Amino acid sequence: MPAAAKQRAWLSLGSNLEPERHLRAALAELRERFGDLVVSPVYRFPAVGFDGPDFLNLAVGLDSDLDPFALNDWLHALEDRHGRRRDVPRFSSRTLDVDIVLFDDLVLSGPGNLQIPRKELAEAFVLKPLADIAPDVRHPLGGERLADLWRAQAAADTSERVDLDG
Repeated sequence: MPAAAKQRAWLSLGSNLEPERHLRAALAELRERFGDLVVSPVYRFPAVGFDGPDFLNLAVGLDSDLDPFALNDWLHALEDRHGRRRDVPRFSSRTLDVDIVLFDDLVLSGPGNLQIPRKELAEAFVLKPLADIAPDVRHPLGGERLADLWRAQAAADTSERVDLDG
């Protein structure tokens, strides 16, 4: 039986509760399951939608043999293994938040919170790290390059680059 075709998924990862530990562990599990990853620099951004500690955010590109629904389920299980609570307000501190931002050139909505492209792609905490590793990838709705989308808002950027190992 032939192996399932692989599709490129672009993920956003964030954490503001023991972020270095949770992000390092998430990257290790992603590598173990999916192999080679394209990993962006890590940036510190203020919490969005609530008052809380700053988040550390990064982006990852991987080749997935899972469809977007199965990948989303796998990522939710990854979050759960790292103590992600789902009984708190949506905008609150978290150990690990992993979202599929883009999946090839797919556009879909649902079930649940699955949305591709992810609307948070307009936010600096998602767009900046993703534009670092996928500048020529095009938004599946408007066709703009991620580098161009980032350039349009880079002047307002207040993030700080962080070393996960330091």
